[in-house]
Amino acid sequence: MPVLQPMEMPEQDFAAPFRDQSAPMAEAPRQVALWRILAFSPAMLATAALTWVMQGWFADGGFTWLEVLLLALIAFNFFWICFSVSTVLLGLYSLSKRDRSRPSAPVKPMKVALLVPVYNEVPWYVLGNVQSMLEELQARSCGHSYAMFILSDTRDDALAEQERLSVEALRASLPEGMELYYRRRADNIGRKVGNISDWLKRWGAGYEAMLVLDADSLMTGRAISRLADALSRDPSAGLIQSYPQLIGAQSIFGRMQQFANGVYGLALAEGLARWCGHEGNYWGHNAIIRTRAFAACAGLPLLRSRLTGREKLIMSHDFVEAGLLRRAGWRVRFLPRLGGSYEETPPTLIDHILRDRRWCQGNLQHLNLLGAKGFFAMSRFHLLHGAIGYLMAPIWFALLVIWALIGLGDEVSVISYFSESNPSRPSWPDMSEPRHVLVILLIYAMLLAPKLLAVISVVLTGGRLADYGGLGRFVLSVLSEIALAILYAPILMVQQMIAVFRTLFGLQRGWSPQARDGGSYGLRTLLICHALETLSGLALWGGIIAGLVSLWLVPIALSLILAVPLSALSGLQASQVSRGWMGTPVLYREPRITRMARQYRQHLRHFLDSQAGSAAE
Repeated sequence: MPVLQPMEMPEQDFAAPFRDQSAPMAEAPRQVALWRILAFSPAMLATAALTWVMQGWFADGGFTWLEVLLLALIAFNFFWICFSVSTVLLGLYSLSKRDRSRPSAPVKPMKVALLVPVYNEVPWYVLGNVQSMLEELQARSCGHSYAMFILSDTRDDALAEQERLSVEALRASLPEGMELYYRRRADNIGRKVGNISDWLKRWGAGYEAMLVLDADSLMTGRAISRLADALSRDPSAGLIQSYPQLIGAQSIFGRMQQFANGVYGLALAEGLARWCGHEGNYWGHNAIIRTRAFAACAGLPLLRSRLTGREKLIMSHDFVEAGLLRRAGWRVRFLPRLGGSYEETPPTLIDHILRDRRWCQGNLQHLNLLGAKGFFAMSRFHLLHGAIGYLMAPIWFALLVIWALIGLGDEVSVISYFSESNPSRPSWPDMSEPRHVLVILLIYAMLLAPKLLAVISVVLTGGRLADYGGLGRFVLSVLSEIALAILYAPILMVQQMIAVFRTLFGLQRGWSPQARDGGSYGLRTLLICHALETLSGLALWGGIIAGLVSLWLVPIALSLILAVPLSALSGLQASQVSRGWMGTPVLYREPRITRMARQYRQHLRHFLDSQAGSAAE
């Protein structure tokens, strides 16, 4: 490691506002208020209109508590559906216009640290990525200077030894002038938060900016330079987040996620950037941060639980750190059009579920911070939105249960206690009436609208259908992704509901590393993981066959009862279907950096294998 260059990083107080006197005063971006009105107002108006129409179905004889609950749940869910649609529409409009957001100020060269926190990761995988990024930066003639830091929290001594050997081998092969450092902490107090803060407190003063990367992150030299240039040009920016594209997906589930990210994601991200303005969010990686601003404003204390009174580490720290930076007066920006920023995605449904449980645990903590002093309204919204993303799962499940219980109307219902003698017996609407069917179809259409609209972004961003395998293969891929998303959505709903209850009851503990290559799961594991979905599907099919449950729930019942085979399907290699199935430009025209990273990983893997063989002899 280099010589120590320490700096202070005080813990922040959520009970008192804070302003960093070093943060330059900056005007709010033009038209941000208009963007927010255009994002939120249509969703609010559409939700009010749907609620008004649906309340008319129950108006005769007054409302029962169950009817009020049903309307509230529908309205809550419909707002977030509409909000996604309006965000995508704003993104499409913005993509159709020339990007004028780049400032014309000159670039002042900076010392930038590239930080790669690792925790029990595969060393040859991480260092292969690192080598490709360092060589990309070496090949670019830019004014900034860069140093790469591998910040290890690895607890496994064998893995730590492989990390050390990999770093030594890589340092020996690097061109002169390229800096690569390695540090392994004796303990991992504070997990990733503690890992980054330890670096800041000991070496942070020597670097004006830090680019935080994940173990599976890849960024081209051009992307890194553009982020550094953007931070240099904007002295009021404390953090600038890039939009990572998904790469490397080989499984069916991974390819589905990668295709959705590549085709639909940019329009949503562009719309998000517009209404966020300079009160954006942080996703924990592939973002550049002003080191002194972060140290002065984003030191995280332990968070006291309202349920147990015990102090706990803030798990999903990134959202909170973005809110703290903005609170202190620094801009938090999002550059969705910046290309060359990559990450990977869990390859199987179970791997996705395991990651989701960790994220759920962290995001639900954010509800305790909604009343933090000094936070901007948009920062609070980011915290709330992250939590609602998981709380919507039990709400959707409650809607499913209520819909199944009320059956086909007042003549047929699973709720047997609603008898003629019960004065509170509701008169449920017949969901087969044309006007009711149209509303249900509207809700389904709004769920699909963001995907269908976002396809337009391929044209608006200058994409070519040849980059997706041609028109025929592109249409097939879109239809396949939509079909698979519909099939997996009810399963994910149940699993996210499980994640919420695991968090609430304290069953979700720890933050284990993500399985980069995915697990190979046997039938017993699949049955245990998807037991609730399977039982729910059997119950729904029983009600449908008995004539007690509406036929509108057949797609959901089908997905739930097929949860185990669908989960097994998720891990199959996409090449077994077709090499270019759900392919994106990163598959048909693979970026140079991903080719080089794959090559360097193999070299390091062979090197470590040879070292292990020599040690065994």
